[in-house]
Amino acid sequence: MFKRLPNKRLIPEYYEIIKEPSAISTLRGKIQRKQYSGVPDFVRDFALVVHNAQVFNRPNSQPVRDVLKLDEVFKAGLQKLIEEGYATEDEIKYPDLGEIPYSTPEPDPVSEDEEAEDEEDDEDEEADDSDDDKKRKRGRRGKSGPGKKGEEEDDDDKAADAEQKRRGRPPKVATPMEHRIDRILKSLRKPKSQDGTPMLLPFERLPDKTEVPEYYQVIMNPLAYDILKRKAKRKKYASIEEFMKDVELMFNNAMHFNEEGSDIHKWAQELLAEAKRVEVEERARPDSEYLQAAEGRIPLPHIVHKGDMWKVGDWIHIQNPNDITKPIVAQIYRTWKTANDEEWINACWYYRPEQTVHQYEKHFFANEVVKTGQYRDHKIDEVLNKCFVMFYTRYNRGRPRNLPPNTEVYVCEARYNEVQHKFNKIKTWASCLPDEVRDKDYEMDLFDAPRKIKKVPSPLLHLLKDDAKETDALPQPEWKHPNAPPVAGGIHKHRRHPQVSFSSCVVE
Repeated sequence: MFKRLPNKRLIPEYYEIIKEPSAISTLRGKIQRKQYSGVPDFVRDFALVVHNAQVFNRPNSQPVRDVLKLDEVFKAGLQKLIEEGYATEDEIKYPDLGEIPYSTPEPDPVSEDEEAEDEEDDEDEEADDSDDDKKRKRGRRGKSGPGKKGEEEDDDDKAADAEQKRRGRPPKVATPMEHRIDRILKSLRKPKSQDGTPMLLPFERLPDKTEVPEYYQVIMNPLAYDILKRKAKRKKYASIEEFMKDVELMFNNAMHFNEEGSDIHKWAQELLAEAKRVEVEERARPDSEYLQAAEGRIPLPHIVHKGDMWKVGDWIHIQNPNDITKPIVAQIYRTWKTANDEEWINACWYYRPEQTVHQYEKHFFANEVVKTGQYRDHKIDEVLNKCFVMFYTRYNRGRPRNLPPNTEVYVCEARYNEVQHKFNKIKTWASCLPDEVRDKDYEMDLFDAPRKIKKVPSPLLHLLKDDAKETDALPQPEWKHPNAPPVAGGIHKHRRHPQVSFSSCVVE
């Protein structure tokens, strides 16, 4: 993996993150060309290999584990140079190449839940990219200085445009208890050993069963930091006491399995003490402090409106100010009220095909919608009624049980990236759902036999110009109301992606 630099065409993002790429071929080439003036330059190039691998990959992932093994071999070789008089201790010291970003790794092998989180991360990255674009736009406006009235109006138009196109994650609307748990989790990331290693690193994830099988013979209830974090994110803890029992179990497991006096044993003791200290500190804070941090949002378990209950996970129709005949299809992610008792929801929008920009040969299922990265706030008064969105693998087999007969049912197969106007087939439906309902399923009334569901041509074909070419600029969606999907998307003749089939097909 580290023989050569990554292929720029296949992994372009590597070169956006890594500013000084280095590989074994880099060292070999410089040796052959006699470009090293001394041992320190040679050591620095290899230190870059180790550093870059840890920056680009998740902690404790296979690439990181592999590069650290190579690091051990390399350092053993450097010691031989010292013993043979070819280098000194000072010459083989690794330079400071900067801090390594510290993030929670995903367990391996990948389960459905973890695959869902991978997809969620992809969506978050898209959202972050969009946020960066907006920041750059704001930066350019800020540097322009005061101008004429027309220029100020133009800035206002741009700001409104950014508001219309905004994307992102649903807002954090956590209870005081959830805030306290989150702060305890974050506090465990801070303590470091004398050499700067985060003490939490060995506890990030469970040991590999193939590498440390004996761990699972000794430890009956394995727990790791990523499991605690996932449970907290999915609101599985009913109290801080329940959460702290898991924290104690995780560190007690480590102390039971590892010898007293070992680094991991000592770190487990220190981190457990730190967690308990922060727990006491957080319990002493008044609930009002956390509610202030939530920007005045007071979380609600549900909202009663129009004689019905609305809660996280519900599929809904929302008023569409651009077209009352096409209500916004969405799923509730958050419910809260403000200090003056106004009730709000945050919902993820699903676009209809005619609201997207796509290639002219693309086909869609009848009643298809696509998941977007648009998480928008709406007053509960804007919610019209309930609907339902099914994953395409189940849509042809039946309908949700006890669903009122007049309820509109949609089918979904893909995510829609509004920045690149791309459709990505969803791998795991759970990745599209709020954490609170991700583990829940619904019963179905099955059809007598699976139905054939055919894809139909784009509803925007009539907008395709007769002289349209592959080289034309991509059409842009038409935005109107700031809190509604595009009035219309666009259609183009750009070359379709070789791995995507746009032709008519039948799912059975």
